[in-house]
Amino acid sequence: MTVRVLSLLVSLALTAPLSAQAIEFSAQELARAATLQKKLLTLDSHLDTPANFHREGFDIAQRHDHNALSQVDLPRMQEGALDGGFFAIYTDQGDRSPAAHRHDRDAGLLRLMEIREMLAAHPDTFALALTPADAARIKREGKRVVYISMENASPLVDDPSLLSFYHAAGLRLLSTVHFANNEFADSATDAKGAEWKGLSPAGKALVDEAVRLGIVIDQSHASDAVFDDLIQRMPVPFVLSHSSAKAIYNHPRNLDDARLKQLAKAGGVIQVNAYGGYLIDTGKSDARKQAEEALMKKIGAGYDDLSMAQGVALKQGLADLDQQLPLRKATLDDFFAHFEHILGVVGPEHVGIGLDWDGGGGLADLQDVSALPKFTAWLLRKGYSEKQIADIWGGNLLRVMQQAQRHAAP
Repeated sequence: MTVRVLSLLVSLALTAPLSAQAIEFSAQELARAATLQKKLLTLDSHLDTPANFHREGFDIAQRHDHNALSQVDLPRMQEGALDGGFFAIYTDQGDRSPAAHRHDRDAGLLRLMEIREMLAAHPDTFALALTPADAARIKREGKRVVYISMENASPLVDDPSLLSFYHAAGLRLLSTVHFANNEFADSATDAKGAEWKGLSPAGKALVDEAVRLGIVIDQSHASDAVFDDLIQRMPVPFVLSHSSAKAIYNHPRNLDDARLKQLAKAGGVIQVNAYGGYLIDTGKSDARKQAEEALMKKIGAGYDDLSMAQGVALKQGLADLDQQLPLRKATLDDFFAHFEHILGVVGPEHVGIGLDWDGGGGLADLQDVSALPKFTAWLLRKGYSEKQIADIWGGNLLRVMQQAQRHAAP
């Protein structure tokens, strides 16, 4: 079982019911927040929802709650006042053999095709966005906004020139690496440690080409040394699409305060995530890991091959495991500890929201996108202005995109 799948299972388990008291909002607070959020342009910078587009039984226009595989669909986006965001082309890291590189190349292109097919199948409810201005226009038309991103650039290893094709097809946000090192960059979480001490020569060339095309670079999942290379190399700001604060939980996927300040000085933005394993120490035991592996074998399919019906069984199985081998649950309180710290370090002009939905994100008291007004309620409670909240919910991210596209313009 891959690291990605095991991490997803941990995070899915973290959405079990709370046993401890958590942050609460009154009905009046939530109603005020929902009203404001519907007015604002609300974007999430990291949606792994395209991983579901090929699954048997999945239809983005239908509600799929009570399912371990799905946190985002149109009904819940409407309920949670989520206008859209960046839909990720994710490719699991292979063994870096020539055959794996070809597989990754094809997997990326297939995922891109699936996103475009979803758009073609739902022209009245979803629309592709290519520029920052497109998002507000699409919202005015009553549709949901779909930007395309790539998480892990491994589909480009076999042929880096494919980046221009992806850009023409809609790619606007690119990360170099994921859980393990690849030919472009070092990962924050590769057990073998650094291979390139940052970006590789091929990674530097890829970043330069992305800048030339106006594609925003995403540092999430890359090592601190990659961050340092990007700060030194890039003529435009970059973002972290789903990361949190190392000062609150010292995980290699999180960013320390010194680098947060460097990011802000360079004009960049960190989109704070809700992936439980990056917010807290969940206390996962070897017995729990083995039980999760046994559960997947019992269900009888690899994670990527599960049907939506099997997703229901997976949710129930994880709930049963949680009674037998409990984990600590990440909550909104844990998220807000990171969120408030980062806001204090860099200010609301450099913070956004990227919750890693359908890729392991979600909290015990925030299980899908239908509950997003809780974030707006918290920001209102803390005294942030409507303009600041609008920036956090998408304005800051689109400002970085605007800078990247202006720099690339002839």
